Amino acid sequence: MALTTVMASAQTANGGLDAAQIKDITTRSGVDSPAQKALTTAIRMNPIDQLAKGEAQLRAVPSRFSVETAKQSIHNQKSSGRCWMFSGFNVLRSDFAVADTLGRVVEFSQGYLFVYDQLEKANLMLQGVIDTAKKPMTDQEVDFFFSHPISDGGTFCGVVDLVKKYGLVPMEVMPETYSAESTSRIDRLVASKLREYGLKLRKMVADGKKPAAVKKEKTEMLKTVYRMLTMAYGVPPTEFAYCHHDKDGKPVGEEKTYTPLSFAEEVGALKTLNDGYLMVMNDPRHPYHQVYEIEYDRHTYDGTNWRYLNLPMEEVEALAIKALQGGQKMYSSYDVGKFLDSKRGFASLENFDYASLFQTDFSMNKAERISTHDSGSTHAMTLSAVNLDAKGQPTAWKVENSWGSDHGQKGCLVMTADWFKEYMFRLVVPVKYASKELMKEYARKPVMLKYDDALFSDK
Repeated sequence: MALTTVMASAQTANGGLDAAQIKDITTRSGVDSPAQKALTTAIRMNPIDQLAKGEAQLRAVPSRFSVETAKQSIHNQKSSGRCWMFSGFNVLRSDFAVADTLGRVVEFSQGYLFVYDQLEKANLMLQGVIDTAKKPMTDQEVDFFFSHPISDGGTFCGVVDLVKKYGLVPMEVMPETYSAESTSRIDRLVASKLREYGLKLRKMVADGKKPAAVKKEKTEMLKTVYRMLTMAYGVPPTEFAYCHHDKDGKPVGEEKTYTPLSFAEEVGALKTLNDGYLMVMNDPRHPYHQVYEIEYDRHTYDGTNWRYLNLPMEEVEALAIKALQGGQKMYSSYDVGKFLDSKRGFASLENFDYASLFQTDFSMNKAERISTHDSGSTHAMTLSAVNLDAKGQPTAWKVENSWGSDHGQKGCLVMTADWFKEYMFRLVVPVKYASKELMKEYARKPVMLKYDDALFSDK
């Protein structure tokens, strides 16, 4: 009894719940009222989203879009985190279709570029371990590399760096594999191997091995990683024969032999990427019209970090509308799981009324949700349409998703304007749609954000 009393006292002294607090909480929370009992029974026996259905569930999903880009086929990333690549490829193949005068269509192989993405990320991790080898394992930067050795997530800067370096191949040349569509197991195995290799490289540095020897050992390690990746995803071709076709699958022109880079050049991808993009973000935690960069948020060691211009949502929307009016699809990202009616493919703040169901409110604003890890950019999709009212203001937006053509609105998601303001984060716009003033701001020296920033650490 004495021991129990001491433990209870110590816990209360450090902010624990004492007996009086527990009595107050359990007897005055209203759990015994008749209405509360009925709600409690319902919640215990039904999915919460079924009970919290809001006004938007009674209305039809918006289907009219005054500004809409040309439709194209919908892909499916399945059980992988490659939405950034699917969205980026959507933009590239749309640009090709718009520019091509022969009616050709093209589908790019995600598996091809994914092998190099994973190899580059493995090298980024191992080289980062070498660079920080003299720091203790408890150092925050060292811990970052070992806790995030590799992932299949990414951003548009990865599409830019990887396509420029490795090119593209058609999907027919290197189709998807089971492991590409379900990446979790190979991800974990490669991550484990990289952690093992990281410790060995740290020891080599600690033992005074010459940089050339450390580099040679790292290269040997990456050979094993590459072998694992190709066993899972396929061996990337260095040369291939391909004949273009139209939307009906009929051949257009003669079969030619390509390298991945020559193919990327022929379909206009290299020109598109070299022409330049303005990457913008809406992050109300930080001053607007300032450029930010996220440390280590890149795909290749010698590549570019994610860099963006922070803008108010009204200016992000204006850029998006201008580009859509020009027929341009755009890479964009969202906190897609919030208030999403997945079955109907409809995102609205009125889809679910959790506040009424639980008799409370959820009142954090966008900045507060980001700061507390309650919200952030979780999924990339391709912005393809907007509906404007008589005053030119958006009422609804539409994106091409990468969850398959049988999901949502024939593979697309529709969003209300209010939802878009709250849960849209990133947009990538060709520079021709940006003003000279914005481009001048984008050229300024960026403020460097840490890799563990709340908006990026959970992406």
